[in-house]
Amino acid sequence: MTFKVGKILITGGAGFIGFHLTQALLAAGQSVRILDPLSPQVHGSVPVGLEWLHNGQIEFIRGSVTSEPDLRAALKEVDVVVHLAAETGTGQSMYEIKRYNDVNVGGTALLLDILANDSTRAVKRIVLASSRSIYGEGAYVCQNCADEIRQFPDCRSAKQLAAHQWEHVCTACGTCLTPVPTRETDPARPASIYAATKYAQEDLVRIASTSLGIDYAILRLQNVYGEGQSLNNPYTGILSIFSTRVRRGQVLPIFEDGLETRDFVHVRDVANAFLAAVLFDGAVNQTMNVGMGVKTTVTEIAGHLSDAFGATHKLKTTSEYRLGDIRHNFADNARLKNILGFEPCIDLAEGMRLFAAWVGTQDVPDDRLDFANAELKARKLMG
Repeated sequence: MTFKVGKILITGGAGFIGFHLTQALLAAGQSVRILDPLSPQVHGSVPVGLEWLHNGQIEFIRGSVTSEPDLRAALKEVDVVVHLAAETGTGQSMYEIKRYNDVNVGGTALLLDILANDSTRAVKRIVLASSRSIYGEGAYVCQNCADEIRQFPDCRSAKQLAAHQWEHVCTACGTCLTPVPTRETDPARPASIYAATKYAQEDLVRIASTSLGIDYAILRLQNVYGEGQSLNNPYTGILSIFSTRVRRGQVLPIFEDGLETRDFVHVRDVANAFLAAVLFDGAVNQTMNVGMGVKTTVTEIAGHLSDAFGATHKLKTTSEYRLGDIRHNFADNARLKNILGFEPCIDLAEGMRLFAAWVGTQDVPDDRLDFANAELKARKLMG
């Protein structure tokens, strides 16, 4: 038995995760409304490939979460809100601070303000897409001192990065720390403006929902990849950026020493995690990690991607770095499994195959990585 749902609003639903979630919801017989501005940075100056929005099964509103009239129209007769709408990307957030705050924090505040002042509201649950970035550098242990004591290092300073001091060290003995899976009970230590806005979203949703008697579920997503992700945005999505360069026969530039790690989770698993949260029968009121729980180095992922395209490995470790980037982070998924009964199941090999097969059907986009990096360097956010 599942939570009885009427109409579901997905903010930012025309994007990458929104597409897959919409298909999952429709397959489950649910009614979907989407609010999305079709941002040029994500969808291109002339949005293409969005025919699915107009298939007669979806109610689509082109609008923004920063617009009160748009949000009011979108919220009418809605039972569940899946709040995906956000500006994403660490690097760009460090110099477009107002835009990230206006959309991520302001849009969430406006959504909750409308609900708080609507005596006829039907919304019973809010499901928020948050980010593993809120943990900052994540959790570590020192195997030399006491491997049962979890440590949470500060974000790496510009001085450390400039000296190529990539790894965190134990403050007691000076040996390199070992990363361990982050738990939802670990402290939040955002290291970028983007991360700070996601954490602010979490607090807003948690506090307002509790006050209003609305159930909530907050999903902290690891590095999401897969079919349908934007190939036009040079500020986020390492696999999108690298896939374009592989197809163009270009070198894949890898920051730091290439041994930084991420937890890559396929978008279909992420969509199914959201589906489980939307349809869960009973109160959720929890924050949950969504990842594979496996750490993969950036060098390894670049190699896997090249293999998936049948391309020669053209990898170059550059020792370049971006302020606000974290070194390691991967998820402890126990709470997701225990509460929602869901576990991601698409492993990296299968996910890479699916992603590469889809990319091969798309036009080869312009490579804008050098442009994005030059912008960061000009602002002294990259070295």
